[in-house]
Amino acid sequence: MVAALLLGAAGAPDAGLPGIGGADPRVRVAATVPPWSALARLQIPGAARCTAFLVAPRTALTAAHCLYVRRAGHFAPAGSVHLLAGYAAGGFSGHAVAVAYRLAPGFDPRARPAAFGADIAVLTLDRPLAAPDRVLGLADAVAGPVALGGYSQDRAEVIEADLGCRLLGRAADAGGRALLRHGCTGTRGTSGAPLLARAAGGGWQVVGLQVAAARDGAGGLAVPAARLRALLAGE
Repeated sequence: MVAALLLGAAGAPDAGLPGIGGADPRVRVAATVPPWSALARLQIPGAARCTAFLVAPRTALTAAHCLYVRRAGHFAPAGSVHLLAGYAAGGFSGHAVAVAYRLAPGFDPRARPAAFGADIAVLTLDRPLAAPDRVLGLADAVAGPVALGGYSQDRAEVIEADLGCRLLGRAADAGGRALLRHGCTGTRGTSGAPLLARAAGGGWQVVGLQVAAARDGAGGLAVPAARLRALLAGE
């Protein structure tokens, strides 16, 4: 399963769009309404575009491969990483620049399938992009429907989401790092987006971070929330 998946940042050479099946259930959602208001469009001018999400007013998570500039063969400097909150059709509610970022140990952008489980980056921003009550919390995966939304390469000006998909099980990369398999529709550009599930109180919580999509058909891989929590704690 892992070997058959690959998702790059939008802006990478296009060999067709993975992660989209014959029936496309994605719908447009409002970038100003929770949980989508905690998402941001991540941009490195001339290099990449992905999705990120806020877990604190000045802290965001994304996929580590989004920060790797393939043409240059190195990671982008923090100051070139821009996050646009509430982005839709050219407008946005907030803009921040990364002042630093930290990658999960073991991530190698040149051997991504073997390191999917380490494809995480924590961004520290130069200013708050959300109030404390508008960020997303992390929770372990539970049975039931999940949702995936982000700035897909084919519809990059709005957030589109698959609101009724499901977890399909667990997997591991070549290093033994845990992954979640899901059946959600999402393609390039959704790298770094949160895989969401309903909390007991009716809100949304993050159960994973999107890192890969199926080459043929819907579905993909996400890093479980437990690993995200550990990285945020400095582990």
